Amino acid sequence: MAIKQTRALRLEDRIEELRAEIDAIIDARVEKIAGESPGVPAGVIRNLLTARAPSCRCAQYLALCSEKPANSD
Repeated sequence: MAIKQTRALRLEDRIEELRAEIDAIIDARVEKIAGESPGVPAGVIRNLLTARAPSCRCAQYLALCSEKPANSD
């Protein structure tokens, strides 16, 4: 029984780390777009980027990755 609990805790930690990494990626995209769109609040930009999958960070990340930024190198 202790093995399952340890494994679940490790999985929880991995999920939290993944969520933090996804948030950082979204924040970087928001920062880039905000630099190109003066006057638009970062919160509005973030909401527009994540609106397709509002309840799941993994789905938000996949939606963001499926779009190519207009001026990507």
